[in-house]
Amino acid sequence: MTPIEIGLVSVIAIIVLVYIGVYIPIALGVVSFVSIWLMRDNFDLAMNLLKIAIGDSVMEYTFATVPLFTFMGLVVSKAGLGTDIYQVMNAGFRKVKGGIGIATVGANAVFAAVTGSSIASASVFAKVSVPQMLTYDYNPRFAVGVVAGSSVLGMIIPPSAMLIIYSFVAEQSVGDMFIAGILPGLLLAAAYVIAIWTMGRVAPAFVGGRSVGETEWMTAREIAGKTLPILLLIVVVLGGIYTGWLTPVEAGATGALLGLAIAALRRKMTLKAFWEALLETGHITAAILFLITTASIYSRMLGLAGLPNELGDILSQSQMSFFWIMFIYVCLMIFLGTLLDTASIILIVVPLFLPLVEPMGLSLVWFGIITVVGAEIGLLTPPLGISCFVIKATLNDDRISLKDVFMGAFPFAVVMLIVLIALIRFPSLSLALLN
Repeated sequence: MTPIEIGLVSVIAIIVLVYIGVYIPIALGVVSFVSIWLMRDNFDLAMNLLKIAIGDSVMEYTFATVPLFTFMGLVVSKAGLGTDIYQVMNAGFRKVKGGIGIATVGANAVFAAVTGSSIASASVFAKVSVPQMLTYDYNPRFAVGVVAGSSVLGMIIPPSAMLIIYSFVAEQSVGDMFIAGILPGLLLAAAYVIAIWTMGRVAPAFVGGRSVGETEWMTAREIAGKTLPILLLIVVVLGGIYTGWLTPVEAGATGALLGLAIAALRRKMTLKAFWEALLETGHITAAILFLITTASIYSRMLGLAGLPNELGDILSQSQMSFFWIMFIYVCLMIFLGTLLDTASIILIVVPLFLPLVEPMGLSLVWFGIITVVGAEIGLLTPPLGISCFVIKATLNDDRISLKDVFMGAFPFAVVMLIVLIALIRFPSLSLALLN
């Protein structure tokens, strides 16, 4: 077999292995290692490239952001800040049709700015928002759909683990990726709000719900007590990066320390909870860095096979325009999103398309936002919509089936696709804050 044939077989093998349940880093690492061995018929070369991949990836200083932002998100979640911001949003939208859904989107957007985790958002708001919507006779599918749809904001609004992973694959600044994610994340949140408002008038049966009654407004003191801690974290972390006062690593360390201080002052952080947060941070960090290491050897395998150059030659000979290249890329991302998780998609597909995008003079930061948003649609689509599975498992309610979660999330997946098209058509939406 030629190197290109081996490369093609390896990509297909990785997708198949991941789909049948093989741990993603194992699939990436083993297949890439064996492919290099077969292409060069040299076991020592494969071993040396593996050593280089380890040294060039997890040893980089910027990846210190992974444990720091992970720990900050876990501490904030345990401190109950997600519940607090939801209560404030819910009070503000209590008289609007679908108001609890709008409150969930708003709270998720704020919560995402300090956690960076779709899974954490889905878990927290499945417990907080869905029971309240069911109490007020909202359609169960709408209730779980809102939580599933808005949970993806955690992977777009910085800090985001997916933006960190992309920054490694594309060799871009983590700080630039974080700043570029702000406007697209807010745009998606606003699109969700508009969609809910529209559904409340066009398809009221799908939304359901009844008036929450004459609930009293929160006092200014109550609002401040529930919102100021999380707003302070956002200002310190994102403001520090945006102004240049803090590097992403320093911002992560500052945010983690500030989050721990807030949790301690609110008396929500016991020694047991602190230890659990540390352990979970270790597990998540090890998993992400293992992914990054195996992605490094995968990229080297693709380079040795010449697969990216071959793909570029094919597309050049076919004289495909920018529109068709992006059309193929987005379709591929959405298709793989029904099979693989976001990290796998980024690690497998991005190295193939970067050599095509870079010569076109396109911003790789913009391309990263397109990649993450496109891959995140997969969190809401069967059969592997991870956010949907998390919501179903968290609720543990026989009245709501997994099908209900997927059906409820479908309108929000469509909204994501519309926002993705807008981001492709108008790159300035992603790059405005960087100029």
